[in-house]
Amino acid sequence: MAVVSTPATLERALPAMDNAEVLRIRNDFPVLNQLVNGQPLVYLDSGATSQNPVSVIEAEQEFYEQRNAAVHRGAHHLAVEATEVFEDARQTISDFIGAGYEETIWTSNATEGLNLISYALSNAALWAAQGRGDRGLRELALGPGDEIVVTEMEHHANLIPWQELAFRTGATLRHIPIDDDGSLRMDAAASVIGPRTKVLAFTHASNVLGIINPVQELTALGRAAGALVVLDACQSAPHLPLNVKELDVDFAVLSGHKMLAPTGIGVLYGRQELLDILPPFLTGGSMITTVTMERAEYLPAPQRFEAGTQRISQAVALAAAANYLTETGLDRIHAWESELGQRMVVGLEAIPGVRVLGPAAGRERIGLAAFDVEGVHAHDVGQFLDSRGIAVRVGHHCAQPLHRRLGLTATTRASAYLYNTTDDVDRFLEAVAGVRAYFRA
Repeated sequence: MAVVSTPATLERALPAMDNAEVLRIRNDFPVLNQLVNGQPLVYLDSGATSQNPVSVIEAEQEFYEQRNAAVHRGAHHLAVEATEVFEDARQTISDFIGAGYEETIWTSNATEGLNLISYALSNAALWAAQGRGDRGLRELALGPGDEIVVTEMEHHANLIPWQELAFRTGATLRHIPIDDDGSLRMDAAASVIGPRTKVLAFTHASNVLGIINPVQELTALGRAAGALVVLDACQSAPHLPLNVKELDVDFAVLSGHKMLAPTGIGVLYGRQELLDILPPFLTGGSMITTVTMERAEYLPAPQRFEAGTQRISQAVALAAAANYLTETGLDRIHAWESELGQRMVVGLEAIPGVRVLGPAAGRERIGLAAFDVEGVHAHDVGQFLDSRGIAVRVGHHCAQPLHRRLGLTATTRASAYLYNTTDDVDRFLEAVAGVRAYFRA
């Protein structure tokens, strides 16, 4: 029997990442080996969408070439094989995030996962009022007098679903404020989260500030209040080790396209005891036990929340992406990206007229930096960088309230990943240093 290395074993066996290794990794990503505007591409937009290694591309291609069929529905050979690789992918992702197999649900992206939770909770009130479902469902139902708590730094995907849940149920939406450098005001969190809090939803790592939030402190406040705790892990799962059980959250979401996988695939983790009693979000085939002309009975999770034909090839590719990250070593990736992030912040802070959002140099952050160039609109900054072969993100990054709190309407964001070198960062910094002179700002 072959010996399979665990993530911990791989971490111990491998040295810290360096530019030489990153250049070898870069060869696994075909899209990076091209010229943009006559210059080698520097891709610093992985916070929006990461690139795909050959192993991920081939995993999805192999599925279509060798075993394309509907899962869970056929007795023929291809259907059996398709079901096996589909469910093997679920097990791989469960292991990747430290969840149980039955607690891992496929979604299109993290946004769908958050909406799933939101609508399931609003349906809980309807089911409980009709005496339908498990007796514990009534405790999950929200109504007037209940509160939902988010933070001021949330991506719209982890804000608007909760606004709408408050609207549908009559609950009140509250938020934990940030201070001027973007850090959560934990003193305020202790007063905002209280006996009326039914849901506490927050991001693990900010897609604008780069801040890694104190998950366990926030979760402890949520637990003390008896609230459900929802974690947006979009900017953490691709970049640092994630164990949802150790973090003690009730739900967590992530998107595959931010962690080397294709678009159209995401994951919702939920505690088994919660998933099995929550009403489903989407309904139809493949998630039922019995159907009459009047009503239906639903399967337990995960199938309970997976109506219709699933994202089979994308799930297989996501599992390949998780294996790639595990084999490289998430601790090593996080350390390398932290180094790149610090290099970006130190360099940006040294450029006159540039304001960096989030923690100052020397404080922990993921490998991204959003910044404002005085006198130059973020879109102009992005186009200037693109003319030099450097891909970054511009706009409010789906975080308008956060930008408004910081007195801005838009910023430019550079976000690194495991395939970026220090030379990429230096080329980026050199280009930013020339922005104000070019626009005569």
